[in-house]
Amino acid sequence: MDVLVLFIILLVVNQVFYSVLSKKYSFFDKKLMNKLYWYHMLFFVVYYTYALYNPSDSKHYYLLAYEAGSQWTEFFETGTKFVSFLAGPFVEIGFSYTSLMLLFAWMGYVGFVYAYLLFKENIPMPVKVFNKIDFLTLILFLPNMHFWTVSLGKGAVIFMGLMVFTHAVRFPQKRILGLLIGGFFIYMIRPHVMLFVLVGVMVGLLTGRGKLSTPMKILIVIASVGFLAAASQSILGVAKLEGSENVVADFEQFAEKRSTGLSQSAGSGVAMSNYPLPIKFFTFWFRPLFVDSPGALGFFSSFENLIYLLLFAKILNKRFLVFIRRAPYMVKMSGIVFLLSSFALTFVMSNLGIIMRQKSMVMYFGFFVIGYFLADEKWRKMQARKRLIKKTI
Repeated sequence: MDVLVLFIILLVVNQVFYSVLSKKYSFFDKKLMNKLYWYHMLFFVVYYTYALYNPSDSKHYYLLAYEAGSQWTEFFETGTKFVSFLAGPFVEIGFSYTSLMLLFAWMGYVGFVYAYLLFKENIPMPVKVFNKIDFLTLILFLPNMHFWTVSLGKGAVIFMGLMVFTHAVRFPQKRILGLLIGGFFIYMIRPHVMLFVLVGVMVGLLTGRGKLSTPMKILIVIASVGFLAAASQSILGVAKLEGSENVVADFEQFAEKRSTGLSQSAGSGVAMSNYPLPIKFFTFWFRPLFVDSPGALGFFSSFENLIYLLLFAKILNKRFLVFIRRAPYMVKMSGIVFLLSSFALTFVMSNLGIIMRQKSMVMYFGFFVIGYFLADEKWRKMQARKRLIKKTI
């Protein structure tokens, strides 16, 4: 019964949410967002059914919160336990495992709404790929992205945090609340990802084109540096490096140990530690492919990875190098976050099943760069045609 009540409440909340966003953004498409919500809920049902009959971290998070009772505040720390901290107050008031799964699935959906806002606001020109498929619609409905953001766990929360934060970066002076809320969830779930995001923001602001004033850029850079200095021990603590005297060497040792453990944890292990860096990137971004799909889930994921591969192939030309040098700060920030996160994760991931889950939080940054480049290409072709017509007349 509590699941049904929550389901109805979330439907109402969605409509209010849509109305607010429609007034704020003229491009907002309620019909598309409703379709996306029901699509997301379909994956919630699929994942929930899967979790009932298979091992799932969601059960562990719920059990921790349930056993803690009123002591759930003890889980307020960065990392895995923070999920149980978020679940704690809801368990305390009587939420069942199913209800919490639904609530976290909704949080993942909020991430998709902000991803939509991020793309539409920064790339207003519609882009078609594969002849007639709308680029934004395609990436919003990619199955793997939804499958890993519909459960009680880190995936839904950090995806929401990343999209809320990145959307707010466009106008930081007007969206301070979005920066704080998004940044809070990113840092609490994965402090090292917050490091990559802030480095991306700083480099993007300093090297990219944009409408932010110089004082605002300086303020953001100073705030980012200050935060990183204050949170350095928490960030290093992710890899047990807070007391390290040689961070680089100790990280390599941690990565090797972590990679070996993940490789042996399931039958989908790959020898990532032995690969050269370009092959590590290829494995993280585009595998499993059909030749190495780990089970039915991996086979379906191979179709999606093929789409990734075809999309990324569109930037493999000299024009992209020219574009990226003059790109706006939002593009450069997204590219840096994408590359830094991918670089770090390739050193500790050696299991294709885990790779499928982990990359869902960073792929949208790569898609943003691709989408902006394709829109820029389309705009330049349109301008060239106009000049040609004007010259002919």
